[in-house]
Amino acid sequence: MAHQGNAWDREYRNPLLVTKNDGPQKDTLRFLKYLKKVEKYRVEEKNILDLGCGTGRNSNYLADLYNKVIGIEISKTALDIAKTRAHNMGVSVDYRLGDIGEKYDIPDNSIDVVLDITSSNSLDEKGREVYLEEVQRVMKKGGYFFVRALCKDGNQNVKNLLKMSPGKEYDTYIMKDIGLTERVFSRTDFLAMYGKYFKILNLEKKTSYTTFNNRIYKRDYWLAYMQK
Repeated sequence: MAHQGNAWDREYRNPLLVTKNDGPQKDTLRFLKYLKKVEKYRVEEKNILDLGCGTGRNSNYLADLYNKVIGIEISKTALDIAKTRAHNMGVSVDYRLGDIGEKYDIPDNSIDVVLDITSSNSLDEKGREVYLEEVQRVMKKGGYFFVRALCKDGNQNVKNLLKMSPGKEYDTYIMKDIGLTERVFSRTDFLAMYGKYFKILNLEKKTSYTTFNNRIYKRDYWLAYMQK
């Protein structure tokens, strides 16, 4: 995954895809609202794992709510920004430079909530298997898992990328401008893969638009709320 790490480092230095915002992501706030309203579960004073935490937008926000947060990120550039922001906010986060497709140095059944906001789509199949097993291992029984993954269904841009710039593995394409490989999921595929490990509480499709190289692309996501 080293080449993916280098690609993300370049991306964080000169952003083409990631946003420079420092506040928590809207999808994360919606997930927290869902837990509070539907599950009657407040994410305060909990142990949280933020996978592919980037510049710490979610990690720092959650740490500010008195949670103990571990953030794992492959890009040192992003991690440095995250640490600076945490310092400026006066919050403490256990930031770690690492690959989310490798084993985590975290005890079994110790994490209440796990976030994966469009991070695992950069993993290869071998790394994805490790990630799923590790998330399941570190989570407490009854813990919650939020995944935002790239959706294949009904997206012409994705169909074009899969055809014109296919990756080596199933349903992957290469984003040539930044040298990243991304994995997309059909609904059936997502349910089969994650349903083996977790109970899926809610799965919905979300459409957003992103500007990339001065062109607007439609990006579709799966928003999945799960429980161990």
